[in-house]
Amino acid sequence: MFASTVATLGCAFLLLMAAGAAVVIAITREANQLEAQRQRERIEAAFNTQTRSSELRLERLVIAGDFQETLRGPAPRAGLQLAFARLHAQFAEFDGAYVVSRPGTVLAGLEGNAPAGQAGYDGLRHFSEFIPGGDSQAALLDPAPNRNSTWSTIASNGSDTILLMVIDLSRIATPIVSPDLGPLSFVAYRRLSGTMLAELADGYRVAGMRLVDKPPADPLSSLPIPAPDASVSTWLTWTPGRPGDIMLERFLWALIAVGLLFSGIIVFAVQRLRSAAVQITLREQEIQRLAGQDELSRLPNRRSFDLTFDQALAGLDREHGGLAVILIDLDRFKAVNDTYGHTAGDDLIRQVANRLLGVVRASDTVARLGGDEFGILQADASPADSAALGERILATLTAPFAVMGVEVTIGCSVGIAVAPRDGTDRETLLRLADTALYEAKNSGRNRFSFFEPQMNRSLQVKRMVEDDLRNAIERDELTLHYQPQVSIDGATIIGVEALVRWPHPVHGMIPPSEFITIAEERGLIVPLSEWVLRRACREAKRWKGIRLAVNVSPIQFRHKDFVANVIRIIEETNFDPAQLELELTEGVLIEDADAAETAMMDIRAHGVGLALDDFGTGYSSLIYLRRFAFDKIKIDRTFLEYMEEAGESAILVHSMAHLGRALGLRVCAEGVETAEQHRFLQAIGCHELQGFLFSKAVPAEEIDRLLTVNNPFAEALAA
Repeated sequence: MFASTVATLGCAFLLLMAAGAAVVIAITREANQLEAQRQRERIEAAFNTQTRSSELRLERLVIAGDFQETLRGPAPRAGLQLAFARLHAQFAEFDGAYVVSRPGTVLAGLEGNAPAGQAGYDGLRHFSEFIPGGDSQAALLDPAPNRNSTWSTIASNGSDTILLMVIDLSRIATPIVSPDLGPLSFVAYRRLSGTMLAELADGYRVAGMRLVDKPPADPLSSLPIPAPDASVSTWLTWTPGRPGDIMLERFLWALIAVGLLFSGIIVFAVQRLRSAAVQITLREQEIQRLAGQDELSRLPNRRSFDLTFDQALAGLDREHGGLAVILIDLDRFKAVNDTYGHTAGDDLIRQVANRLLGVVRASDTVARLGGDEFGILQADASPADSAALGERILATLTAPFAVMGVEVTIGCSVGIAVAPRDGTDRETLLRLADTALYEAKNSGRNRFSFFEPQMNRSLQVKRMVEDDLRNAIERDELTLHYQPQVSIDGATIIGVEALVRWPHPVHGMIPPSEFITIAEERGLIVPLSEWVLRRACREAKRWKGIRLAVNVSPIQFRHKDFVANVIRIIEETNFDPAQLELELTEGVLIEDADAAETAMMDIRAHGVGLALDDFGTGYSSLIYLRRFAFDKIKIDRTFLEYMEEAGESAILVHSMAHLGRALGLRVCAEGVETAEQHRFLQAIGCHELQGFLFSKAVPAEEIDRLLTVNNPFAEALAA
């Protein structure tokens, strides 16, 4: 590109210089031609002026010579000769003068200062055939009435060139006529000598005026002088003036300076173009590098990873070689990023990249695929090699990282697919490695998994469930069951907990434990939770004074429009917000406690109650009770499953109930299944009970029936 640009500029510069030179040459040539034309015109005018001056002088001499009186005398020929003798001094400017009759007979003549006769005049006939007595018939005839009385010409006989003048004496203003001799003519001539030409040259500022016998090269700087036979063998020429050349000489240095200036500009432009071309080349190389490199980690990016992957697959020896694709997803990276800021997260990514480069071979490829996901291509790898690399990856990434002066620990999940065993094209292998990664995450994280065929089948089942669940939500094919929450004496239903059920047309009734996780993984939990809340509010409107408890997913709670959606559904269903109680788990509060506190205060401001579900299973429940304004705690069912009245679980349940009362909270125990558990919980001061001892989750119609029965659980408590 640079070479073509320079060539273009060079050609343009040459064309510009050529055009400038052509313009200068054209102007110079035009100026020279104009001056040559003017000089030719001046020389012609000079000869015309000289000729006319000689004609006028000659006419005056003829008139002053009193030739008419002489011709009337008895001897006109002798009289003419005497008159010529008297005027010879005035004819000095002429080289010769004659008075002749029409046939060309000389009556009187002078050559220089000496009398001349017929022989001298006959010599003039070699110059022009039109003088009296010449060879032309026109010279013998009577001239036409409109012919001038005086005429002249410049003629040459090859050796001499003369200015020849003829005056017809019978046609001048005072005609001179001889009755005896007939019409007379006065013929005079003057040689064009060097002296005469020098005088003309000086008078008209024309240099080098001369006669030549060869045609000049420039026709504008010459005048042809015809011979009697109309041929030209003599030319009057001169040295033409060349103002264009003079102008060119005067402005030559200026033109050279302009040329040098333009040359400098071109050189400067070429240098700038060269510099720009170098910068563009470097920028293009940088763009190419950035196009295939992750800017943060300096590892290859997904585009470069895919290209390398395709090249590796193309060169794969399917009989003896193996290629492993390993996908790595960092665990708890978001917590580090949110806690310590994006700068810390960027530093952590760079450290992870360096550690991964330290556990692979030089022939392997490490890339950052996006976010906290990395990929490795392991060439010539057996399953054992891939497993060993997986162990090294887990060991290096679970070791503590020093980030901004703080020691943090993360983990990772690793999925591995091997070519050609699992597939031979990039898309398939990446999908299978991602499936293995998903399995590693579901199996507890901080582990690696090879792809296995059953994983694919499990994924297909989950996708089928996902599609069916989405359709079930859209078509309103789900249903709600409600589990009663009873007073501590077991006699009165004071609340119900809404639990979703899925009556699948093929698989029958599917419990929430089998599809809630899929809904969270596939992004369906928010529309599912809104459907549950809306349906529960509509159905519970008829149970006056009964609290409605609805579980809230952590994903749903962290949604930016959570509070607005809850209030909108309450208004749509015209449900009393004081009757609604949302059950939250500690998972709702872990990731962003400040945002959770803001949302909880907002929701309580609208009259909605909040309960902390699964109380006692977390490691910081007491902290949450002190910071967040809950209305109720629900003791998790796991504390009641193997409880003995004097056992450790009993002590914990007693402590939790006492803590709840001390904080002014209602205490509800979940999972109550025996009368002994009921009596124990009643004794330690719980406020509410929930469990199979009273009722399992039942349809809304069964709740309608139980509310109409006085002490509906008396029989169960008496057993």
